[in-house]
Amino acid sequence: MQIRHSLILTGVAAVSAGAASPALAETLDLTVTIPRMSVAEYHSPYVAIWLEKEGAAPRTLSVWYDIDKPKNGGTKWLRDIRLWWRASGRTLQFPADGISGATRAPGTHKLALPAGKLGNGAYTLVVEAARESGGRETVRLPVTVFGGKGSAKAAGTSELGAVALTVKP
Repeated sequence: MQIRHSLILTGVAAVSAGAASPALAETLDLTVTIPRMSVAEYHSPYVAIWLEKEGAAPRTLSVWYDIDKPKNGGTKWLRDIRLWWRASGRTLQFPADGISGATRAPGTHKLALPAGKLGNGAYTLVVEAARESGGRETVRLPVTVFGGKGSAKAAGTSELGAVALTVKP
């Protein structure tokens, strides 16, 4: 009887502790602009978006590639997104649930990416694009998260346009 009573008290203490300090789950509201180009042969870029924090492994948030190729053939060109591929891409199995998506046409694309609990500190959101018969470009957005909030803006010059990030609790 005493053991049972002890377990109930432990359960209540755990629930109370959780209520006193709720775990925050941040969302990354991201806007990525892919510029329209006047070229003879245009291909939508492959894009990788990931989050870096010093002392932690990079975390891939989204990868846009040709997911419609038979036998997952679009993954063959993912290694052209070189920085991401070296940082973490080569360790993933594709299609990766929750992060794989089709390439995007020129224009502004809005994403709400779940980030989990980031915690306070300095992060870098990295957006890298590589295009067949085109170039490569990387945009880095340093952002400081405090109290589950933060924001940053940057712009590319060729393969990527404006990139904006807002971290919300």
